[in-house]
Parts: sequence; structure tokens; C-alpha cells
Amino acid sequence: MRGFHLIQNVLSMVVMLFIAVIWGVSAAPGYILVIQIRERVVDEGILIEAIGTGIGLGIGYLIWGICMVMICGLLGGLLRPRLEEGRVPLQSFTTIQWAWSMIFHRSALLFLWVIVPSFLGNTYYRLMGAKVGKGAQLNTDNINDAGMVTLGDGVVMGGHATINAHLTEKAELVLSPVKVGDGALLGTGSIVQPGCEIGAGAVVASRAVVPKWTKIPAGEVWAGVPAKCIRLADGSKPGVE
Repeated sequence: MRGFHLIQNVLSMVVMLFIAVIWGVSAAPGYILVIQIRERVVDEGILIEAIGTGIGLGIGYLIWGICMVMICGLLGGLLRPRLEEGRVPLQSFTTIQWAWSMIFHRSALLFLWVIVPSFLGNTYYRLMGAKVGKGAQLNTDNINDAGMVTLGDGVVMGGHATINAHLTEKAELVLSPVKVGDGALLGTGSIVQPGCEIGAGAVVASRAVVPKWTKIPAGEVWAGVPAKCIRLADGSKPGVE
């Protein structure tokens, strides 16, 4: 695309300013709280004032973080482009759209790690467009491309587990949805690549890397890099009669 890098640089600056506004708006409730607390303890002595101000700052930071994550989720969902599965050149309008959809998640990462796993984290991912089933325990801030991710009821994701619905390959951006069935477990630090389907009750072991477009049958256990089946749904090992 002619002039792609110029467009990219200009949009990057615009996005930085936009994110700064989101941070500022999110900070307003916490700032008001700190001011109110300081006004009430200013005449109580330096120690009480310091403790009160410190508590106010801590609570203010918490409020800022939650507000920022939720605003990013709301805007990320409302302004999310509807990207189709497929391959596109890196220097294309679709790539710019995809990068825009990721901006809100990158901003939320400043605080998202604090509120997972919780209903707040699940709410954020739902706002971003992910389909999250009941009782899902998502102890990770690494669910990328949320609008192309489906997580069934009772899914558990360990700390730092990662789902990507995109990758870069041969100067192309590749997009493909990821589906995780009911009751599946993605272990700590595991990585699931685009186009994968994890069956109900299946287990992806810690640190395993599931290659793109892999389909894991229900109930199986997969481990390793790249991940391979180490136990079938009936409890037996693959290749053993």
C-alpha cells in the first residue's frame, strides 16, 4: 500500500492522544476521592494526614485501574471492526483495522492483570467481544483478538495462558477464530494459536504450544512444543491397544 508507513505513523500519534484521554477520564473519580480524603484529614496531624492520603492514593489507583479497563473494554467492543477470517497483506487497511482493535487491549493491560480472575476480568473480555460461558475462570490477561474467541462454560485458563486469533506469516496477517469447549483447561503459560478448536473437557498442559488450526478432541490431554496428545479421552495413551 502506497504511503502505508506515513498513515501508520500518523494514526499511531492520534491513538496515543486518544488513549491519554481515556487514562485521564478514568483517573477523575480516584482524583476526586483523594482530594476529599485530604480535606478531611489535613488538620489531624502529619502522620494521620500521610496515612489518609496514602490510603486515598491506593484506593484512587484501584478505581482508576478498574475504570480504565472497563472503558477500554466498552470502547473496544463498540468500535471493534468486524474482521473476517483469512489472510491479508501486512500493509493493508484490514491490518490497520486489526491494530486499532488491539489498541484498547494493550491499554487495558496496564491494570487487567490485577483483576483476573474475577467477574470484572470476565466482564472486560465480554465487552471486548469474546463469548465467555458461565463459570469460566480466566486467570490471564493474554486473550488477544477477543472478538474472535469463544470460551465455553467452566473453562479454566491458568496464569499467563495465551490465546491468539492472529499471527504474522510471510508478510501477511492471518486471522482465524479460536474455540474452547465446555470444561476445558488451558494450563499455566500455554499458548493456543489461530484456528484451534479445543474440545469439551480437554486439557492443554502447562507451557504447551498448540499449533495453528489444531483440533483437540474432547477429553484428550495435550502437552509439549508443539503440543501432541499424551492421553486419550478414555485414559489410555495414544498408540497403546
